[in-house]
Amino acid sequence: MTGDTCSSTHPPLPPTTEDERFNALRLLRSRRVGPSTYRRLLAEHGDAGTALAALPQVARAAGVDNYDPCPEGVIVNELKAGAASGARLIFQGDADYPADLAEISDAPVALWLMGDAALLRRPLVALVGARNASSLGTRMTRKLAADLGEAGYCVVSGLARGIDAVAHDAAFDSGTIAVQAGGVDVIYPPENAALAGRIAESGLRLSEQPMGLQPQARHFPARNRIISGLVRAVIVVEAASKSGSLITARNALDQGRDVMAVPGHPFDARAAGCNMLIRDGAHLVRNAADVIEAIDQPASVQSAQMAMDIPPAPAPDRRSLRDTARLHQDILARLGPSPVAEDQLIRDLRAAPGQIAPALVDLELDGKILRQPGGLLSKAV
Repeated sequence: MTGDTCSSTHPPLPPTTEDERFNALRLLRSRRVGPSTYRRLLAEHGDAGTALAALPQVARAAGVDNYDPCPEGVIVNELKAGAASGARLIFQGDADYPADLAEISDAPVALWLMGDAALLRRPLVALVGARNASSLGTRMTRKLAADLGEAGYCVVSGLARGIDAVAHDAAFDSGTIAVQAGGVDVIYPPENAALAGRIAESGLRLSEQPMGLQPQARHFPARNRIISGLVRAVIVVEAASKSGSLITARNALDQGRDVMAVPGHPFDARAAGCNMLIRDGAHLVRNAADVIEAIDQPASVQSAQMAMDIPPAPAPDRRSLRDTARLHQDILARLGPSPVAEDQLIRDLRAAPGQIAPALVDLELDGKILRQPGGLLSKAV
């Protein structure tokens, strides 16, 4: 066995009988079997029971001696713990398994759910960010979550301290989903126990981990790829330059999701990750309207173009770091202490507004230009 490195193009059909589900969970919980290895074993052996029987021989062929599959008693105890907690186990392919999550290459084979599974059929967006959130970041998160919920979106986050907890709390009335790094019955951090209890009653908590598992550091990146896999867009409110929220953002990019970020002051380390994301092409978010426009615009624009028989505009070019630096220099060369209208600057540079706008945001965040009332810009002195 080489670990969880091989994936199958087509996910296996979900187990249908109780015995099949028991064997499927036992195979999944066996040592060195992750989602990709599980799918490969089922593709090679046809069903979980046959794969379990073949597992020791497969392990020996891979140089792993004295290998035993997960004991039956472990699965019996996990299923009992799930029933006692009011949780429900679903497999990929079951009716309640989220369709968007099923599309990612390393989709979880099974999920424990606690709460209202109907929320998974709503349009979903993720709000993630710093655990040591600032007052401004907290206020921004609360406003975004409430407004997105009012617009019909269900807010997904990771039940962590800071931004995550605020997002869940603000979106509670409209619907929120908490993706947990440990077992769905294990509350981490402990101070979020009351919030987690409320979410289990009126929202949804879910996890791919076994019942009772205490989360460890390695479980959080795996949790993050579920957060991004569930949603249409990931919004980062505050994040340091080396943050778990940036892992979620990278997962989102790999999964074809939109990545958005709230800008922050360049002197605030909690904003460094968000500013980097915006610099690298993430949508800048000022309010919920920016999020909704970014999510909905491609479909609406495409529909309008098809209706009017207008060919779609070409996708904007990705600028290299050298080209971006040159554009920054050109902008600064044309600005001085006296304010200049932004539209005049764009005309002088003979460039598309879509190319200039991100560069102006970068320079403003870096403190090199000042934005003044009336759409005027000047060079910081």
